[in-house]
Amino acid sequence: MGDLVREVDVVVVGGGPGGYSAAFRCAELGLETVVVDAGKRLGGACLFEGCIPSKALLHVAAVLGEAERAKEFGVDFGPARVSLDPLRKWKSERVIARLARGLVGVARSKGVEVVGGRGVFEDARTVRVEGDEPQALKFRHVIVATGSAPARLRGVEPSERVMDSTAALEVPEVPERLLVVGGGYIGLELGQVYAALGSAVTLVEMTDGLLPGADRDLVQWVARRVEKQFAAVRLNARLEALRETAGGVEATVGGASLTFDRVLFAVGRRPLTEGLGLETTRAKTDARGFLEVDARCATAEPRIFAVGDATGEPMLAHRAMRQGKVAAEVIAGRPAAFDNTVVPAVVFTDPEIAWCGLTETRAAAEGRTVRVAKFQWAASGRAATLGRSDGVTKLVVDPESGRLLGAGIAGPGAGELIAEAALAVEAALLAEDLALTIHTHPTLSETLMEAAETLLRG
Repeated sequence: MGDLVREVDVVVVGGGPGGYSAAFRCAELGLETVVVDAGKRLGGACLFEGCIPSKALLHVAAVLGEAERAKEFGVDFGPARVSLDPLRKWKSERVIARLARGLVGVARSKGVEVVGGRGVFEDARTVRVEGDEPQALKFRHVIVATGSAPARLRGVEPSERVMDSTAALEVPEVPERLLVVGGGYIGLELGQVYAALGSAVTLVEMTDGLLPGADRDLVQWVARRVEKQFAAVRLNARLEALRETAGGVEATVGGASLTFDRVLFAVGRRPLTEGLGLETTRAKTDARGFLEVDARCATAEPRIFAVGDATGEPMLAHRAMRQGKVAAEVIAGRPAAFDNTVVPAVVFTDPEIAWCGLTETRAAAEGRTVRVAKFQWAASGRAATLGRSDGVTKLVVDPESGRLLGAGIAGPGAGELIAEAALAVEAALLAEDLALTIHTHPTLSETLMEAAETLLRG
């Protein structure tokens, strides 16, 4: 075919967190590794279109929120003014670009080559690179880490006024009226960003609650917040029609016609597995397009592994990173397996919500008997000093052994606090172990100890 043909130990298709983690570990284990990425960059959607830019904007929203709350303490900074150009420049240059340069440096230091182009399977031994650097890479093993993209509603096409999460993260403007379709973590996080920047946000969710699937006693804290922060929250409501007009976007929700300046669709994400040439291999995808893998992250094709969003829920960067390392270890001949049991999840709203291990909701769905202990942050000294008593810490425990099975936290900093709980669940610790571990006072981490102590007293 005229293109360069060469052989390598491992080809990684996709340069996101799962891909670069796999590539770096493969290189550490002595395997010649090439990453094929359409943008010839490492970081993927997480760095450029998801985790990092959204958290940068959420930090800005938090600063604005703290400045407003400071009035309760007798501190008044005056009306906040946000300049979008400096904001965008800070996000792109001082956050995203800096982290991207760091990944380039790590790849160089480990001897990982990054090739620009789209990787497509010719067969179960060859990936063809389409793009500026066309070539055929024959591999001993390949790791598919193609990630995901925002899902779209049928019949709705993106435009200047109709955005997906990627477009919204660019903050093209602060619309006076913003409709957010979807009450999951993406809709809530970006809805709060735009509300903090000054938009009147209306959120529409088709189910009867925000963050479907999460424990209701955790969700209630952010639900209370957005009810005050947003112009409206419509549950059990569907977007029935959408039409762009000269004056904005006309949306029909629950039979009512409403006009907005922009619409943000936050209806989930879809795996990027179409068009990869997987039909030339024995690797299988399910009805939603997710690659089917076992605990070793291996597909039905022995040489092909897959990690990250392309393999299903939960679509989390840290899950992808762990899977990438597992795949690398297995390819290198080491015993390794991925355990999905204790993957922590965080919704970076205000207040944050986090959980790990077995949730109370899932335990009920599976008919499992558990003990649940809660500690309300209204009784936390540190929460009081922060002026943030809006939270709760709870533990899910096996009633017979006392072993920690899961945990959930709602409140500022929950995403940091959940790490201790995740370690405790992973290590199969008892609630008593948490209760007997002396925690610094006054801290929010004490709430884990306090929750465990309620079990011992009860």
